[in-house]
Amino acid sequence: MADANLQVLTAMITPAVLISGAGTLLMSTSSRLGRVTDRVRQLTARFKVLVTDEGRTEALARDEKRLIVKQLPRLARRSRIIVRAMTALYLAVALLVLTSILIGGSALIGEAAGPLPVIIAIAGAASLAYGALLLSFETRLSASTTREEMQFLVNLGDHYAGLYDEALMNAVREGIEERG
Repeated sequence: MADANLQVLTAMITPAVLISGAGTLLMSTSSRLGRVTDRVRQLTARFKVLVTDEGRTEALARDEKRLIVKQLPRLARRSRIIVRAMTALYLAVALLVLTSILIGGSALIGEAAGPLPVIIAIAGAASLAYGALLLSFETRLSASTTREEMQFLVNLGDHYAGLYDEALMNAVREGIEERG
């Protein structure tokens, strides 16, 4: 018969698999938030150039300013989604760690924990799933912004049409407009 202490230890470690997954998502999500912040700073710097006398004479400067202004609400939304996802992921980690503590604590004091650890573990897993779902929404929002920027670059290429052949520009347009 297996040692009861080892069984408790095994039960306590089981949530660690989900904790590890949440930790990995938290690291990548933190990086995503940093990229959104960096992008806002880049757009701010570019906008400051475009509103100068010299910047206003750049090709398609007005269109680029519109693109920047159009992207800001999306970047703000992306930032909010990422913060919500991080909150859900941190909550998931806390709930899953609490599950392990309850399992260990109940074994230590010799009292049955009842359904509480299972309920908390389910809440932690649900929070993890919610965080992952939010990140999928943020990814789609990011991709739509990238498509808009690529379209602007195609338009800029059209402006300097002498630098490109028409077949190349059509192929680029088709690649950007593809939905996948």
